[in-house]
Amino acid sequence: MCGILGIIGNYEVVGDIYRGLLSLQHRGQDSAGIITYSDRFNIKKGNGLVSEIFKEKNLSYLKGNIGIGHVRYPTIGGGKAEDAQPFYVNIPSGIIMAHNGNVINYTQLKKELEEVNLRHLNSKSDVEAILNVFASKLEKRGKVNIDNIFASVKEVYKKVEGSYSVIAYIRNKGLLAFRDPVGFKPLIYGKKDANYAFASESVALDTLGYKRIRDVKAGEAIFIDTNGKEYSKILGNKKHRPCIFEWVYFARPDSVIDGISVYGARLRLGKELAKTVKKLRLPIDLIIPVPDTSRAAAITLSEELNIPYREGLIKNRYIGRTFIMPQQAMRKMSIRLKLNPIEGEIKGKNILIVDDSIVRGNTSRQIVQLIKEAGAKKIFFASYSPPLRHPCVYGIDMQTRSEFIAKNKSIKDIEKEIGTDKLIYQSYEGLIKGVSGGENMKFCTACFDGKYPTPVDEKILKKIETERKMDKENE
Repeated sequence: MCGILGIIGNYEVVGDIYRGLLSLQHRGQDSAGIITYSDRFNIKKGNGLVSEIFKEKNLSYLKGNIGIGHVRYPTIGGGKAEDAQPFYVNIPSGIIMAHNGNVINYTQLKKELEEVNLRHLNSKSDVEAILNVFASKLEKRGKVNIDNIFASVKEVYKKVEGSYSVIAYIRNKGLLAFRDPVGFKPLIYGKKDANYAFASESVALDTLGYKRIRDVKAGEAIFIDTNGKEYSKILGNKKHRPCIFEWVYFARPDSVIDGISVYGARLRLGKELAKTVKKLRLPIDLIIPVPDTSRAAAITLSEELNIPYREGLIKNRYIGRTFIMPQQAMRKMSIRLKLNPIEGEIKGKNILIVDDSIVRGNTSRQIVQLIKEAGAKKIFFASYSPPLRHPCVYGIDMQTRSEFIAKNKSIKDIEKEIGTDKLIYQSYEGLIKGVSGGENMKFCTACFDGKYPTPVDEKILKKIETERKMDKENE
């Protein structure tokens, strides 16, 4: 999962791209990059947080009224600086590109591009494959015009499998944005005066004072030329299945994705979870959220159960999101640095901890231990999403079956492993109802139910697991 932002306007855009990336930092902490265009492409990329990579000297160098920015957490490749986005090719015309997603057939595309198209890929970043597929198709069509641009995007849809929301700039032509035919990853665009912006989340547009126009549709390409003229076309014909994990965990609560408020969805998820908790008649004294994602769900759970809500875990805001940290050892170590319990609220009480999900179980186990050490009498643990059991091949870093604590374990087994007196999961029906809020929308829920919206078989899963294992060994 990554964050992308692109702007085409009539002013120096680097300041807005920098600020926009800060608002998308939650989507990736490993690396970041910005490319702008003046009379040349100006590039700055590196490993680390946005504020660490870009200093006053860098920003003054990144001149131009057009630019693309990216924050990354890797699902293909390692965390090396050469994998940071955006990427650039000089033929045809000069194109830069960044994406959010995961290309399933990356290895196959890389081999074909290098052996057939004679285009060498110098990184392990899958956007480089998308960029070169697009560029090679556009080059073969000769003239760089709107018809050929859209036709080349359609060729990308035919060749590239997986999830990808893309922003690209074609030199002296305009800014291009497109979303894969299923529309897994979010992409929204907005306008401010005569300036246009595309971003992974609406919060980036809000931060920059851009008025939200709408979400880019599944299988749609939108092109803004250098004169500010807009072109759009639906090029894919598959059913829209956005990733439900955006509302569960990844997106900021103040974002709106595909017309659904993230905060509103989390409030409803808490209300749905309450239906399950009520039936258990547990002796709960306090409800405590795991900050920050689960606060909204814990609030409505508290209201529905008429049980007090308290902030019993205080977060160190200078520690990043542990789920998207690249190494297991780092995740484990950071929990103690990230969260500290308030003993006075916890000691001698029966505590219900609320979290967004349970993936590997390490975080849950350590949180339960923290609450236990603070003197809790009994500890109950509730996840406002169902058990995660199936690999995600579309851009979330849970691609191997061995990572899931719930894969081959019963609820009782998981309770014992994380040390809780009772474990409660959201129902699948509650998940769908909570996120949709009555909207007529279907989601990708493959990580919960194993039903993939694109062709994924056992061979693909084993191949991805093998490649991911190798990547982690080389980190």
